Amino acid sequence: QVQLVESGGGMVQAGGSLRLACAASGDTFSSLTMAWFRQAPGKQREFVAAINWNRERTYYGDSVKGRFTMSADNAKSTVYLQMDSLKPEDTAVYVCAADLNRGVVARFAAAYDSWGQGTQVTVSS
Repeated sequence: QVQLVESGGGMVQAGGSLRLACAASGDTFSSLTMAWFRQAPGKQREFVAAINWNRERTYYGDSVKGRFTMSADNAKSTVYLQMDSLKPEDTAVYVCAADLNRGVVARFAAAYDSWGQGTQVTVSS
């Protein structure tokens, strides 16, 4: 089992940037596939980004590709989501997730075993 705590959310104007962090504890961080999802009111949870267990590859949802960058710091057991060129449609609760399996990186929520509590990101126009 792994515990996840997100931070870094807030309010920003369109075109601005935010950096989210997700600190993990309770399991071997370096063996975890990590991901970010987001959920806006009235919408389904949406895949944002993921990084595989050996940190060699990152994956992005189509709506954020080219604007968001996910990275990991194994020494700090933390993953980050750098969000640039933010748009009002990026407004959502952003949630960090961990997958204990070292297999194919999944883009659907059901594949992930542990979840954080989420952090609100609001982008004003």
